[in-house]
Amino acid sequence: MTVQVLITGANGFVGKAVSRALLQRGDSVLGAVRRAQSAAAGVREWLLDVDDFVGIEQRWPVGVGCDAVIHLAARVHVMQESVADPLAAYRATNVDGALRVAAAARRAGARRFVFVSSVKAMAEASAERPIGEADLPAPVDPYGISKLEAERALFDYGRASGLEIVVVRPPLVYGPGVRANFLQLMNAIARGIPLPLGAVGSRRSLVFVDNLADALVHCATDPRAAGETFHVTDGRDLSLPELVRALAMQLHAPARLVPVPTGVLRLAGRLSGRSAQVDRLIGELRVDSSHIRERLGWVAPHTVEHGLLETAAWYRATH
Repeated sequence: MTVQVLITGANGFVGKAVSRALLQRGDSVLGAVRRAQSAAAGVREWLLDVDDFVGIEQRWPVGVGCDAVIHLAARVHVMQESVADPLAAYRATNVDGALRVAAAARRAGARRFVFVSSVKAMAEASAERPIGEADLPAPVDPYGISKLEAERALFDYGRASGLEIVVVRPPLVYGPGVRANFLQLMNAIARGIPLPLGAVGSRRSLVFVDNLADALVHCATDPRAAGETFHVTDGRDLSLPELVRALAMQLHAPARLVPVPTGVLRLAGRLSGRSAQVDRLIGELRVDSSHIRERLGWVAPHTVEHGLLETAAWYRATH
């Protein structure tokens, strides 16, 4: 059965992958975007150049319904914060904006709303075991706090309105088109820059963008997903040296890893005023993704090796 899906942030890194996955199934995709001709081929674009989805209900295309929404649009990490109250800015987009989309979609006939949150709604690091969906949340920054608040507000709205809510919390997402820290890491490896990460033994969960897209399609279409919260990963956690070596092999570059003790790295972070960045880089953040496998029978269609191969191939072709 063909499903009509609205994707907010359809022209983004994850949005394009989700669009392709739905179109390959034969589904109909309406993409809410700020710029024309920026979504994946085959997506019907809806130009919605407004802040925080204000007025979305009045701007909804006449006669257009949808069965499900995959809400990807968000205010993400801002490295050079310029607003006086960052938490208020995150709440305006990630909480209030998400609720506006949910309410407008419900009135347009949507039955399911998939909210793409983040593992940062739970924590910045894991301790002796991977983080599960039922663990006590402890977000530490405005982004993570706003994502957790949005999850709770959406579940409240779903109970009141009958809209089925599904929350998905991915860890670091990578794949062709990746930006930010993962791209910087590939740049350094490709240039042969020595990296002081050889002694970092902590592991981090990752998810290949096409694996996340496949999971989001399941969450939008499987009746068993209603009301659930899922962590989604590749199913194999890598240490930083393992990740660097795997990327270096695919980039046809040397893996120049220097075994600097983690205590020295943390001291350097404190001295440079970048403790938070260093802690995120070398800290452990493992996520338990067994719930989506047990509840939906979902299995990641791609291995981490395949994901890194595809990512490196994109990098070599474009850089």
